[in-house]
Amino acid sequence: MTATARTVVIRQQGGPEVLEFEDRPVGEPGPGEVRLRHHAVGLNFIDLYQRSGLYKIPLPAPLGQEAAGVVEAVGEGVTHVKEGDRVAYGGGPAGAYAEARVMPAGAVVRLPDAISFEDGAAAMLKGLTVQFLFRRTVPLAAGDTVLLHAAAGGVGLLACQWARSEGIRLIATAGSAEKCRLALDHGAAEAIDTSASDFVAEVKRLTGGRGVDVVMDSVGKDTFEGSLDCLRPLGMMISFGASSGKVPPFDLLTLMAKGSLKLTRPSLFTHIADPATCREMAADLFAKMADGSVRVRIGQRFRLDEVAEAHRALAARATTGSTVLIP
Repeated sequence: MTATARTVVIRQQGGPEVLEFEDRPVGEPGPGEVRLRHHAVGLNFIDLYQRSGLYKIPLPAPLGQEAAGVVEAVGEGVTHVKEGDRVAYGGGPAGAYAEARVMPAGAVVRLPDAISFEDGAAAMLKGLTVQFLFRRTVPLAAGDTVLLHAAAGGVGLLACQWARSEGIRLIATAGSAEKCRLALDHGAAEAIDTSASDFVAEVKRLTGGRGVDVVMDSVGKDTFEGSLDCLRPLGMMISFGASSGKVPPFDLLTLMAKGSLKLTRPSLFTHIADPATCREMAADLFAKMADGSVRVRIGQRFRLDEVAEAHRALAARATTGSTVLIP
């Protein structure tokens, strides 16, 4: 092992220009920890939220929540992985933007040999998000109808495939005709180009005025009110991101007036806080990947030293599918 690892850190929150590199000591894993050598790192909106200040974090701080690599050493009490294992994680303390690191072993799962490091790094956080959206947030079954925003992104393309594999009708929205075609190719039943159409009117047309059973909204401020208008009475709104900005406060009586709607704002990290649950969720995801139901689409690859460029591309919605950083 090397004594230090090149690591991305921020000393203040702001634009991509605040991203810095430093050589940080790696050290040996303590009890309940593992030391990993990263082969691929995932890029996610939460990284942008932490960098920009939308999510307040103690500073200085490393960034990155998702990666895949090889276990170099394990600490006392770690039994589910061993030295030499291929592993991946999506969660745990930030710090994935690095060549190597020590981290809690509970967040780490074994990566099947059939899944590449890049696919593992691209799929963990996004794929586990899709797993909890479809499996753990609200009961969904074949024949249900879901509206999914930002369907050409990393989470979106996985969700389109997951829905198709479960017989769930997924209506996608995306910001261009090209991105709509991508969503359709990945399993969306219908796609709405939000640059050319009013998505609320289109959803009402596609559902015969009924509305959808569930909305999955990672966009936030720009789509929140319209998303509520797309729901059937007693429908469920899942707000799980804020790529367009934080949803402003609103009157809870709105939910009653629009049909006794339900609203939740979940976080993946709550779902995977228990290591055993995390491994179960990952096994479900890997099974979907292994049988071909869900395939990861990596639309962009950047070197780790191009991390600022990668952040700019994601913020500008100039990416499709998942993005990985290569240390």
